[in-house]
Amino acid sequence: MAVHRQPGTVLTDHVFSVPLDHSDPGGERIEVYAREVVAAGREKDSLPWLLFLQGGPGGSSPRPLGKDGWLVRALDDYRVLLLDQRGTGRSTPVNRQTLPRRGDAAAQADHLSHFRADSIVADCELIRRQLLGEDAKWSLLGQSFGGFCTLTYLSFAPEGLREAFVTGGLAGLGVSARDVYRSAYPRVERKNDGHYRRYPEDVEAVRKITRHLAEREVRLPDGGLLTVPAFQSLGMMLGSSTGSHTLHYLLEDAFLPGPGDAALSDSFLHQAQQHLSFAQRPLYAVLHEAIYGQRSVSRAATGWAAQSVRDEFPRFDADRALSAGEPVLFTGEMIYPWMFETDPALVPLRGVAEELAARGDWPDLYDADRLARNEVPVAAAVYHDDMYVDTADSLATARAVNSLRTWVTDEYEHDGLRASGGRVLDRLIRMVRGEV
Repeated sequence: MAVHRQPGTVLTDHVFSVPLDHSDPGGERIEVYAREVVAAGREKDSLPWLLFLQGGPGGSSPRPLGKDGWLVRALDDYRVLLLDQRGTGRSTPVNRQTLPRRGDAAAQADHLSHFRADSIVADCELIRRQLLGEDAKWSLLGQSFGGFCTLTYLSFAPEGLREAFVTGGLAGLGVSARDVYRSAYPRVERKNDGHYRRYPEDVEAVRKITRHLAEREVRLPDGGLLTVPAFQSLGMMLGSSTGSHTLHYLLEDAFLPGPGDAALSDSFLHQAQQHLSFAQRPLYAVLHEAIYGQRSVSRAATGWAAQSVRDEFPRFDADRALSAGEPVLFTGEMIYPWMFETDPALVPLRGVAEELAARGDWPDLYDADRLARNEVPVAAAVYHDDMYVDTADSLATARAVNSLRTWVTDEYEHDGLRASGGRVLDRLIRMVRGEV
């Protein structure tokens, strides 16, 4: 195990061998990586463990730079384990380079069926027993999709948890993928409207860029296509604390200055690529709708849910907006089939993405009866009008889970855990302890 020191912290690497399919423990195995973080000088202390599950799907754990962010608060009380969920980060990778080795699209889809929340929780339980012992419990912090995984943990292995904290991640227990996106588009509309009120000059800037892209082929530095829909998908950032401002700064330098035909600047194209490429998190795109599949909700395939309901929201039609003289709206946390044609990191995964979109009868991820009897103390931050997770769904879930308290706030956006510098986590810890 490698051990490193950073300002205020000591980091220890852990690698665990886990079954690819936990129902077949004697079959193929993969590696899952985790980084232990403890405050400097407390390496030998008997501290409770706090497992962190990152958002996603397909997001690797944070790479700390000393005692920073929410770790400032966590390390006061805990020894933290930052898990690279299976397929991400330093765990056995799943991407355009490795998946084709599995065979055809159907074989690749079979492989990816083991990368949802149920398998992640099974990994966590195996790791808990190895690190802490069979009967010891740990605390759990789930951000966004990590909160979805927390609900799965509470459904199937609550005996491993002493307490749980959820930030922006109370999933709807009985909603389909189409339900998710029908409620998401109006929230994204509101975020667009808020952005254009904040930066009214961006209305014409976005219309100008949209017209430019509609009239010619534009390539990003990695060879990917910057189409009108791809440009609209930059709205993904509108749900974060600084996303609207970041988007504005990106737009204001889009075109090269001076006479002659308008041309998008290399700086704009480079920055746009950084936001649009899925090279660092391909599982986010491939599995994004599959994480909502549950046979008790619907045995039907997810079927490109975001695309299938988009026409119900005509304000996102860029051609219509241009012809009507209206603002062109950005989209949000939606994955579309065309992304597997324009992003070089996703092009080789088009077949498996189609296969997953056509697959139905997914196993359930939540046990409503067990959640109703839950005895693990849970505190959850629910962000008012969260762009990524529907607030109404979150509150309905909160009512359905015993021993769960919510803190509903409009002080932070979806990334409040990171942006608050430990204040959100501190509030949840005090809620579980009965101090607030």
